[in-house]
Amino acid sequence: MVACKGVWTQPFWKAVVGEFIAMLIFVLLSLGSTINWSPKENRQPADLVLISLCFGLSIATLVQCFGHISGGHINPAVTIAMVCMRKMSIAKSAFYIVAQCLGAIAGAGILYLVTPSEVAGDLGVTKVNALLSPGHGILVELVITFQLLFTICASCDGKRSDITGAVALAIGFSVAIGHLFAINYTGASMNPARSFGPAVIMNIWENHWVYWVGPVVGAVLAGALYEYVFCPDDELKNRLKQVLSKATQSKRKYSEVEESKSQIESDDLLLKPGIVHVLEEKKGKDPSGEVLSSV
Repeated sequence: MVACKGVWTQPFWKAVVGEFIAMLIFVLLSLGSTINWSPKENRQPADLVLISLCFGLSIATLVQCFGHISGGHINPAVTIAMVCMRKMSIAKSAFYIVAQCLGAIAGAGILYLVTPSEVAGDLGVTKVNALLSPGHGILVELVITFQLLFTICASCDGKRSDITGAVALAIGFSVAIGHLFAINYTGASMNPARSFGPAVIMNIWENHWVYWVGPVVGAVLAGALYEYVFCPDDELKNRLKQVLSKATQSKRKYSEVEESKSQIESDDLLLKPGIVHVLEEKKGKDPSGEVLSSV
């Protein structure tokens, strides 16, 4: 029940519905740009710039629209990363991921209904290039999702005072850059739900697991590095200092006891008041405070 605290509230369900609608619109608009309308007898190659800009600008627009409602995740990998960064509970994230997947299925289904079968093709299903292995696909998806999540963390960091541009646009550009690079490699998913929606509608599951493992691992790595290594918050710093301080103090006490015992054994003398006085002075000067203050 504690884990579900905050779930049974109106704002939370508005956020869940917002994620559903945002994902529906994103998949519908973005996958629509992958449809090749050229005639079969003169089929033209896909316009990579068109697809990349459509995906990137769609995300930028939807983050701007739904950011204050649900946080504008629109991506299960982002949601999982937020859990690892302690910004969201596991119970809430489960609702978000289900809403995102259902929204992706709905968006892909609407696109399938309004698109002629002659040009629908695979409806934008992401596939690993035939010249690559699934391992290569995971690595590519990991890298492009890593840069996306790192952009999100850096752009939405409340500790920064130097952010003057549009956060949503920065995130959109990150998505567009990932597509410009990786469309020919893996289709540039960066989003498990984006791959899940058309896969369900078209019943194409070839190497589909790649588009869950790669983005999730990349997002978690980026979030963990940013939150715990590069830019930890003050609360986390203080907690870490306390842990290190306790560990240092306990280690110091143990070494002092060992030192007094060795002195008694070597000199074969009884413990004198002077020795106790020296130990108390040593305890008063704990070097751990000087070290931690410089961290």
